[in-house]
Parts: sequence; C-alpha cells; structure tokens
Amino acid sequence: MATTSPGSTRPTTPARITVNGTETPLAPTAPHTTVLDFLRARGLTGTKEGCAEGECGACSVLVARPGVDKPTDWVAVNACLVPVAALDGQEVVTSEGLATAGAPGTPPALHPVQQEMAVRGGSQCGYCTPGFVCSMAAEYYRPDRCAPTAPAGPESDPGHDPEHGPNGFDLHALSGNLCRCTGYRPIRDAAFAVGAPAGDDVLAQRRELAPPEPAATAYTQDGSSFHRPEDLAGALRLLDERPDAVVVAGSTDWGVEVNIRSRRAPCVIAVDRLPELRALRAEPDSEDSPIEIGAALTLTEIERRLDGQVPLLAQLFPQFASRLIRNGATLGGNLGTGSPIGDSPPVLLALEASVLLAAPDGEREVPLADYFTGYRQSVRRSGELIRAIRIPRPLAPVTAFHKIAKRRFDDISSVAVAYALDIRGGTVRKARIGLGGVAATPIRALAAEAALEGRPWSPETAENAARVLRTEGTPMTDHRASAEYRSAMLGQSLLKLYAQTTSEAMPS
Repeated sequence: MATTSPGSTRPTTPARITVNGTETPLAPTAPHTTVLDFLRARGLTGTKEGCAEGECGACSVLVARPGVDKPTDWVAVNACLVPVAALDGQEVVTSEGLATAGAPGTPPALHPVQQEMAVRGGSQCGYCTPGFVCSMAAEYYRPDRCAPTAPAGPESDPGHDPEHGPNGFDLHALSGNLCRCTGYRPIRDAAFAVGAPAGDDVLAQRRELAPPEPAATAYTQDGSSFHRPEDLAGALRLLDERPDAVVVAGSTDWGVEVNIRSRRAPCVIAVDRLPELRALRAEPDSEDSPIEIGAALTLTEIERRLDGQVPLLAQLFPQFASRLIRNGATLGGNLGTGSPIGDSPPVLLALEASVLLAAPDGEREVPLADYFTGYRQSVRRSGELIRAIRIPRPLAPVTAFHKIAKRRFDDISSVAVAYALDIRGGTVRKARIGLGGVAATPIRALAAEAALEGRPWSPETAENAARVLRTEGTPMTDHRASAEYRSAMLGQSLLKLYAQTTSEAMPS
C-alpha cells in the first residue's frame, strides 16, 4: 500500500530497485543495508567486498544517472557505500548483467569488456575482475569517448598519452579499482582494446532514454527510516521534524561510518536528487556573473558540465579520490562534513567562494572563509541545508592546486594548497591561498597573502612569502606526516608555484 513521506505531499509506492532488468522489492531489507549486501543476498556474488570504504572498487556496479551528452549515463559507483534504499526506483547493472543471453542451452555471450579482459589475461584470481569490468563498462559507454581509428591495442600508437588509449579510453576511469595479483599491464591492454558499442547493444541504446525519475521515498524497516523528499521544501520540513536525522548525498563519507564503525541512524534523509540542489549556473561569456554550483551535483557532473571554465577546479578533480568516488561525492557533502583534510575547501577558499544555506524561513549566504568554526564544526544551524556554492567572477588568471600525499592519485592529503593570484605587469595585485591539513579547519593563508600582494612576482618575493607560509596554521604530527614536514611542504609549494609560472631560475 502506498504511503506518504513526511517531507512530501506525493504518495510513495513500495520501495523497489531494478537489477539487471528485473524489478525487486527492497523490503524486508534494513535501511542501512548497502547495495553490495543487498545484491549478494540475492545471489549476485560477482559484486565483492574488499575494503568496505570505497578504496578498492571490487564492489563497483553501474547505475543509470542523468547524462551530460545523452539523456542517460551509465555511471560506476561503489556498491559498498551506497545504501540500497538510496536507489529506490533506480536501475542497476552488475557484472552478471553485462553478458548477453545466448540461445537456449548455450552460455551467455561475454560483454566486449569481459571478452577483452579474458583474452588479454586481465584476470587471475578473479576477485577484483567484476569490479574492473563494471568500471571499464562505464567508460566504454561514455558518449564522448572516441571510437578507435587504429588497430586495437596500446602498441598501435606508441606515441599516445599513456593514460588515454587510442580508442579514447581514459585509464583514470579505473583509478578506484585495485588488483593484487594480475598486474595492471594486461588490464590496461584490455581497456585500450575495446571498440565502440555495437548498434544493437542494449545498454548503449538505453542511453537514449531518460533515466528513472527520483522516487519520493519513505522506507521504514526495523525501527529505522530512509527518506528521499520530493523537493527542498519537503527536505527542510522533514529535517525540522527529525533533527536527529543524518543527511546524505553520495554516502561516500556516511557509508564508511556504517561499514567500518557500525554506525546506525534512526533516520536518514537523502538530498542527492533534489532538483533545487542540482542546478549549475555558469554563463560562459560572462566575466562578472557568479558561478553557482548545486550542492548535490556529483564531482563528475561538475567536472564535465563546467568543462574547464574554472581552471582551479579542473586541477582539483583528477586529484580528488577516484572516479568511482567522484561519481557519488558532492561539494555539499565535502563541506558539510567539515573535514580539515577535504580537498575541495582549500580550492573554494582560494576562489573566495561562499555557501548558500537554505532554511524554512529563507536563505543566507556565508563566505566560506567564515563558514568553519572548529574541527568538523561550522556556522550551519540545525535545520539548514547547503543548497549551493557560489564562486565570484572574474576568476584569477594564475591558479594552482598542490596536493601532497603518499600516492599520486586516490589518497588522502597530508597537505593541500590552492592558489589564485592576479599578477599584472609583474606585480601581484591580489593573492588568495587556501590550505588544508595544517589546522583544525581549512584556512586562508592570510599572512602569506599579505606578503605577496603589492609586491613584484620575483624570486625575493616568493622566498619571503614561502618563509611566511611555512608558519601558517597549527600543523600536527600523525601517521600521514609530521608537523615539520607539513610546514616545510607549505613553503616548497609556493616556490614550486613560482617555478611553474616563470622561466626565471629560482635562487638556491
């Protein structure tokens, strides 16, 4: 029987999810149950648990989401992090669903990415293979991936970008998938060998149709509830009624709490599909109108829709976790958690962004520099939601994002530094520097900014400002880095920026 969500005026139908073309009810599954556990309980054991925190990709599956270049994109996500209730009314494809059914009595025909993984030796123990296959399939179906123009295989074009195949395959699509026994060369060979989808490919054809509309969800089981309100007003009403609720979007943070720390919430409110939180306004020909980014847009959606309009964000995205995480993570979630080591706050601080906070009685705008008040604390009041992030224009012409971590990609920052400088006539007219990992909150490097502004962009200025930058914040020693190392990296980062922006030799 249909019910009505407390935050919605529209009746909700019993929660269901379509898996490999078959509609399946969620009940009697607990609301905190992940997509991974839901699938495995129904015999779809190709989806594996490896790390349970979104780092290995053994659990990846495909979800039909609103597209950028076509009505629907097949997006790979970490099934271990997403509560299955968040996919109420949605379509999911697992590794088992990629193969094409054969004639009666014959085995299914392998999907092209499965075939290439098999013939090129991309699988050994096989534990990670289904996850690789799903992530590879998402890239295979990316609409703007160019079709191959040369014989398949990485050797067909020895001079091509090693991270992009001659078939247009972006290896960063696999950055969230780990393999511990096969080695990555044959997996890369398989990725670079796939062609374009055939004309009768059902999943390719599915991209031409709109994805399922977000379901207004009011799902209760075992004393816990999961809600997806119909709109922002409904979400705010529900949050007012349930101040104990946990608000989630991509669940890339909350999913870890559920899996690793066994956290359970009596009420979860999903805001990831609220239309008011998914708008992006960026007039490409305007130098003065601000850019407004909906808090529930995923980082992948922002990256593809902005298409380089904000160079500093374009530098951030490839270094922010993995593609699997960016397919779910949002700027609203990154700011809402208030983590001092989040990668987006330093960038947004350098861009002088502000946060738009929505409440039942209206909306207010808070400069991000005034937003954080303490460790994982902010000025956001009970009952408020982050609706959007606003970035003023014109943008600074000189920008850089330096992430210091133990791995080049898919790692947590030891230190993150973002720069936005206006240098004209050899003089620093304006400087904005955002820092992460050196204090209880993300901070602006105000003293270093003052040491730069109004001075010539010269080795002497850079050296002096670097000495000042080393003193910013209150870095601590932990398992990622010592306080001394963090301070040293701040200074080195500014010297690196100077070297990147001028051919003049730096003093020793």
